[in-house]
Amino acid sequence: MKKIITIIGARPQIIKSSAMSRAIKNHFSNEIQEIIVHTGQHYDENMSEIFFKEMGIPYPNYNLNVGSGSHGSQTAKMIEGLEEIYIKEKPDAVLVYGDTNSTIAGALAAVKIHIPVIHVEAGLRSFNKAMPEEVNRIACDHMSSLLFSPTITGLENLEKEGFTLTSNEKATANSPRVFQCGDIMYDNSLYFSSISDEKSTLLNLLRLKKDEYILTTIHRDSNTDIAENLESIFKALLEISKVSGLSVVFPAHPRTRGKMKDQLSSELFNEIEKSDKFLMIDPAGFLDIIALEKNAKLIVTDSGGLQKEAYFFQKPCVILRPQTEWVEIVNNGNAILADADYFRIVDAYSKLNSKGDFTFPDFYGNGAAAEFICEKIIELI
Repeated sequence: MKKIITIIGARPQIIKSSAMSRAIKNHFSNEIQEIIVHTGQHYDENMSEIFFKEMGIPYPNYNLNVGSGSHGSQTAKMIEGLEEIYIKEKPDAVLVYGDTNSTIAGALAAVKIHIPVIHVEAGLRSFNKAMPEEVNRIACDHMSSLLFSPTITGLENLEKEGFTLTSNEKATANSPRVFQCGDIMYDNSLYFSSISDEKSTLLNLLRLKKDEYILTTIHRDSNTDIAENLESIFKALLEISKVSGLSVVFPAHPRTRGKMKDQLSSELFNEIEKSDKFLMIDPAGFLDIIALEKNAKLIVTDSGGLQKEAYFFQKPCVILRPQTEWVEIVNNGNAILADADYFRIVDAYSKLNSKGDFTFPDFYGNGAAAEFICEKIIELI
């Protein structure tokens, strides 16, 4: 029996972990014991609670409750708390997801005391080290023993950084093993899509009809904390709504709501407040987000997760970032990078709206990534 400690901290990681927990429960319960540690990086009880309840994710065995803070203080608190748990539990490996402070803290605390690190979503690169996430993902990959990339591009990135893709050795930090496994969020999207159809009532509550609205999410510091960027994004969204006649549905994190009041001009903020086409709603649970994604005409987001989910549900996407780690959807014409530039956002909408020849190759696997990861953990750790 392999004992694995899974680190979660941000809401997307809670969702990602559900695919692994489900695979372990359904197929590998006699071979893998999972212990879940929540760092508390995203500490809003209500927002985290909804994911555990509606997705059937096992509740964490530990919660560090680190809360918000600077990157340094937050990461330091996590490392201290995680090391204590690792020493107590003596796991065979630590599994981390993605590129957050929880990811880098989980990996660093483990590798320092010679516990193998498993990195899910390895090899992703935006090639912009001004993004904290880019630094986290690069560092985490180079501490890991098992690296699971969702895409061929991720494998190519790792090979360029010196990783050997053909090793047959046991997985260690000095001889890491690298695999393309597909995307566990594709696993989740397939699994929860039909459940969302049955259980989500949000569209009815909001009186939304299929293809009559744009779904948008905005949360990155580079957009929310720079007044000029936030102003440009919301001006563009209002312009697109006016030109298209589409409503804009915006599930808004409490932090982003506060930034809107602080950063937007009073004129623009009042226009948003008064517009019957701009629906600012509370953060939605995953089943509701799926319903919103599946029925939207277009998705406008700075979220890495929503970029992919737009692709999973065959929706065009305007990306409010200068780069993306999900380069496949841009290269294939399903999404356009617009950053926080008013004219680029409006132009991206126009191009995507007039494009009629979208294709959707299976860049992200076959929906069984979690099972593949479990098999390799049992074999190689």
